[in-house]
Parts: sequence; C-alpha cells; structure tokens
Amino acid sequence: MDLVISLNKPKDITSQDAVTAVKKILKVKKAGHCGTLDPMATGLLLICTNKATRIASYLSDFDKEYAAVMKLGESTDTQDAYGEVISKADRIDVSEADIEAELSSFTGQISQLPPMFSALKHKGKPLYEYARQGIDIARTSREVNIKSIELLNFDLPFVRLKVACSKGTYIRTLCNDIGKKLGAGAHMTELQRTAIGQFNINESLTLDELKDADLSRPDNRGIYTMDSALKWMPEFKTDEGMAEGVRHGNPVVIGQGVNLSEDIKNAQGIRIKSPDNELLAIGRYDNEKNIIKMDVVFAL
Repeated sequence: MDLVISLNKPKDITSQDAVTAVKKILKVKKAGHCGTLDPMATGLLLICTNKATRIASYLSDFDKEYAAVMKLGESTDTQDAYGEVISKADRIDVSEADIEAELSSFTGQISQLPPMFSALKHKGKPLYEYARQGIDIARTSREVNIKSIELLNFDLPFVRLKVACSKGTYIRTLCNDIGKKLGAGAHMTELQRTAIGQFNINESLTLDELKDADLSRPDNRGIYTMDSALKWMPEFKTDEGMAEGVRHGNPVVIGQGVNLSEDIKNAQGIRIKSPDNELLAIGRYDNEKNIIKMDVVFAL
C-alpha cells in the first residue's frame, strides 16, 4: 500500500501522532509526513506510506498556504497561544488601514529568526528542549518568501490573515514580527494549513473519514498513488528494454534522433514509466552525458 494521504490534521496532536494514527488505520509498517504542523495547528498534512515515503522530499518543497489568526496586544514566549505572555500593551492603537499598510512590507523575500520553541535541531536536540530549560541558543536568520498576505477579518484584538509562502516559513513568527512593527505586540491564536502545492484542504480526509475510505480505489478524495501525487512532474515512457534497465537502477541513454522536451530537460524530477504505465523510478536529465539518471528506483 504505497500511498500519499492528504490528511486534515486535528488540533492538539503532533504531526508524528497523526502519522502513527494513519499507520494504524491503514495497517502499514512505514509512514512519514512531508512537513511538520505544530500541535496547535490544524489542516493539510501529507503522509506517505511504505514505498511512497521515498517521494516525501519531492512533496515537502512546495509552497504552502495558511489561514491564521493573530491577537494584537500580547506577545508570548512561544509566539502562539500555548506560551506564557511576556509583554502586554496598555492599549492597542491600530486601525485596519495600519494593518493593511504593514502587511505589504512583509511580502516578498524577508528574513525570519526561527523561534526557540521549534523542532529545529542544535547538537542533536530540538530547540524547544533547550527553551523549556530556559536556555536561549543563538540562531541564524533565514530568508523566506511571503508570496502574499491578505487581510480576511479585522476585529480587535483579533486579525485573520491568509498567507501564501515558501517552505520553512514560521507563521507564528510572522505574526510576532507584524505585532512588533505595529508597536502593539502579537501572537498567533489559530492556524490552519489550507494548501501544499496542488494539494488543497478541500480534498483532504479526517482520520475518521480515512477509516471509512475505499482504499481499493486510490485517487479518490484524499488518497493518491505515487504517480498521481507526482503528476506535476513530466513523464518519460520507456520501451521494454529500457524498463528492465531502469528496474536495476541503470540510466536511460538518449539515442540519436530522440528529442526531449524542455520540460524534461529542466525538471527537478521526471516520472519514468514502463510501456504499460507502471511508475518505475524518478530520474533527472544529465545534459553533459545526454542520459536520464535514476534518483529513486521503486523496484530496489
């Protein structure tokens, strides 16, 4: 059962708890997720099972979309509602126009300092373990890309936002930083991930829905074969001779007279298919050698 599950994660469980629940429901030995959601967060979590765990890296680099609520006037040590309040404004002198003007300054390429309460590792331990001991570890700011921020609702002290961003963006840090710029402080009180690349929350399944799903018919709502989960990749179809070589990890040599499309030549991944449409591998084109090299071979 080599599947990608589009799960609507409930609140107050970790991403690993969600993976464990999916393993139990599907009775699979191996599973992993494609990008952590904090326990407080809900929404889209992609979970790969068995051989599909080998394509997780191809699914984790997508841009993400979130719906978030921030509370102005209070900052917390975790930058979300689970933390201790560390500063509180006497009054919130912020208008809707102020919010709109400030949001525009946070679009595009911005620098973020990862929060101490995060799963990033330092000397093999997650930062949150140091934070719980009151130890502050020096972190390096990193560049993230905020594609867009839209103000959905303004009802002081709460502000609802829609954010489209690159991988690795901390939405609670974004809320914290917006609060600082407004001079009022802020922290995140709600977060829902609504999209990962072409995957959308409307096509995801809850854990209860997954229990009742017809697994004999993948590519229904929320359940994808590896091939359909990777449909954004260009496809290269082999002949029988090539297919046998690919199954052993051998590259495909592009013969004279074979013209590859620019999509295939420039792709970060190519779906290598057999004549009968079986997904054999994921490869990449090597321009110097004029071959398609195999990165992941599913028969191995």
